[in-house]
Formats: sequence, structure tokens, C-alpha cells
Amino acid sequence: MRFQSVLFMMVMVLASVAPQMAAAQPESLEQLVAEALANNPEIKASEARWRMFAGRVKQAGGLEDPMLMLKAQNLLVRDPLTFNRDATTAKVIGISQQLPFWGKRALREEIATLEAESYRHSIEERKLELARMVKETWYQLYATDKSLAIIEKNLKIMDDFLTIAEAKYAVGQGAQADIYKAGLEKSKMLDMQISLQQKRTSLAANLNYLLYRPGTTPVPPIPEFPLPELTQRVEQLNALALKKRPQVKGLTALANKGAAARRLAHKEFWPDVNVSFEYMFRESVQNGMANDPGYNMFTLGLTFNLPVQWSRRQAMVAASSSETAMATDELNGLKNSISYVINDSLAQLERRKRLVELYRGGIIPQAEQSLESALIGYRVNKVDFLTVLDGRVSLFNYERELFESQAEYMMQLARLEAAVGTDLALSAPHETKH
Repeated sequence: MRFQSVLFMMVMVLASVAPQMAAAQPESLEQLVAEALANNPEIKASEARWRMFAGRVKQAGGLEDPMLMLKAQNLLVRDPLTFNRDATTAKVIGISQQLPFWGKRALREEIATLEAESYRHSIEERKLELARMVKETWYQLYATDKSLAIIEKNLKIMDDFLTIAEAKYAVGQGAQADIYKAGLEKSKMLDMQISLQQKRTSLAANLNYLLYRPGTTPVPPIPEFPLPELTQRVEQLNALALKKRPQVKGLTALANKGAAARRLAHKEFWPDVNVSFEYMFRESVQNGMANDPGYNMFTLGLTFNLPVQWSRRQAMVAASSSETAMATDELNGLKNSISYVINDSLAQLERRKRLVELYRGGIIPQAEQSLESALIGYRVNKVDFLTVLDGRVSLFNYERELFESQAEYMMQLARLEAAVGTDLALSAPHETKH
């Protein structure tokens, strides 16, 4: 019975801890990006705006409602309810329909379609920007976590250095200044630790904001990630951006909308027409003054507006021309900006890649060997404590710069993908090792 009781308690403890362990499991970056795109209220608001403008397309191309007319015609003032005393008296029913000049409806629908299309592309552009911000925050958290881990490790090492310095000072083989110097470096690291902890809290809050989560939702440490290599060249990236970037498509749609508005403005110089049909119900008139059998009659009519307000129509042409020029210039500016971002990102990627390789293969191993040699020399009084301390601090800085370069490499890659407008083909990623 005692064994069963102990086993039951262990099961209960594991059951209570399991949800916390599951909650602490880090989510993949792909999951977080998908969650942000699904839940972010700004994206939902943009989608609602697009649906609103998409709903206006059919409205823009539709006809106005027909007009129904009911009237009593040529009634006698002395006897208004009598319809058989005068041959011109009649009960009339009519219908009329306003018809725009040929081509206007199609152009209005085209303009509304292009405007809705520009809003649809703005949603995709916003999604790219949101994905980039999530990725950048994720990699900043990674660099911050690694820096905190390095500081924690170095704080323990500085405690060992202090112990060694105090021991050597106690036996007259070290200087008291070494103890103060080691304590100062430890205080600097503690100050850096406080700043990094505050930075991580802010980054976690920003990530939760982008994901539309409660601000206090815990963000577990970011796991290691591969450093992929880009396969496309600058010419391919520029061509891909012109094909895939939503903002390019959106500005192209706005330029086309301006051209369609200009064609519509030219058609405003032509008149619209109103088609009408009236049917008159007449009664026979038999009196001394008239003898009319009272045949029913109908009327067909065409009414045209007179487009004589030329200044207003010329202003419409000028406004549509300015809209086209504005969208075209913005598109050219965007293409120039994309080209700059691609070239700059490629240069930054190459720089960070070389720095990572340099730190991994050269600087950090050499700094570790130098520190180990200084420690050996310090123990036999051939090297002063300041040399050992400087070696430890240098290694600490190199390790931080390695992880910052890794994070910056991935952030530049995220910026490049946002500039191009799609995920890029990456080859043979190398796992980060340190």
C-alpha cells in the first residue's frame, strides 16, 4: 500500500508539472509568424477594408434604378375627377431609365476593381512587414539570451578570479589592485546583465504585441538555428521583387486606375441619355363640342444632358493625369528603394557571414588559447593578473559578437525577403555551433 501511495503521488506531481513543461517548450519561428498573420488586428482591419472596396465593384458598374411615373394629365379644374369630358384628359403610367454614354459603366467598374486590388496588395504588404518584425524580434531575443548566458558563465569565472586574486594577495604574491580590478569587471557585467534582462522583457512584450497575445505571456529561450546561404544573385533578386512584391503590384494597380479614370474623364465630354416610355389611358368623349373614341396612346422619349461645363470636365482629366503620374513616380521610387535594399542586404549578409566564420574558426579559438596560456603563466607568476583579466573580457566580448553576428545575419535575411516579397531559396544551412 505504501508503494502504491508513493506511485500515486509521483503521477499527480508529473501531471501537474507536465502542462508547465509543455508551455515552456519554445515555438518554431514559422508557427509564430503564422499566428501573427492569423491574429493581428491590423491585418484583420485591412482585410475588412479590402472587402468593403471589393463590394463596390458591382455598384460602380451598375445602372441607376429606373424611375416609375404615375400621373393624371390635363384634368379640368372645375371637375377634376371626370376623365370623359375632354379629349386630352388621360391617366398616364410611365417608366424611364438613365443610360450612361457607351463605355462609362465598364470604366467605372474597372476603376473600382483596380482600387480594390490595390487594397488587397496592401494587405499582403502588411503581412510581409509583420512577418519581418516577428523574425527580427525573434533573432534579437536569441542574441539577448545568448548574451545573458555568457554573462552568467563569466560571472562565475570572475568569482573564481577573485578567489585566486585574494589567495595570491594573502600569501604576498599578488596586488590588492588585482582584487579591485576583478571586482570592477564583475560589477560591469552585473550592470550589463540588468540592462539585458530589461531588454529581453521589452523584446518579449513586443513579440507578444505582434502576436496579439497578453503582454505577460512568457517567451521561452530561443533555440539554436541554422545559418543558410542565399543562392540567388542580385539580378535575380531584383527581377523576383518586381514580380512578387505586393507593393509593386499595388502601385501598378493605382497607376492603371489613374489611366482608366483619365479615359472615363474624356468620356464625360459625351452626353448620357435618358430613355422613357409613357402609356396614356383615355376615355371616350361624347358631347356637343367633341366626339372622340378615346383610344389609348403611348409616348417614347430620349433625353440628353448637355455637357457644356467644360472646365469641370477638364479638371477631371487633369486630376486623373496627376493620379497616374503620382502612382508612376511612387512606383519608380519603390523600385529604386528595392534595388538599394537588395544590394545593401547582400553586402551586410556577406559581412556577417565572414564575421561568423572568423569568430568561430579564428578569433574565439585563439582567444581561448591566449586566456589559457595567461592563466598558466599567472599561476607561476610569469603573467600579471591584468593580462588574465583582459583576456577573459576579450573572450567574453568576442563570444557576444559571434551571437550578435549570427542574429544580425538572419535579420538581414528577413529584411531581404520582405524587400523581395517572398521566401527565398536557401541552400545547405550550417548549424550554429559554439
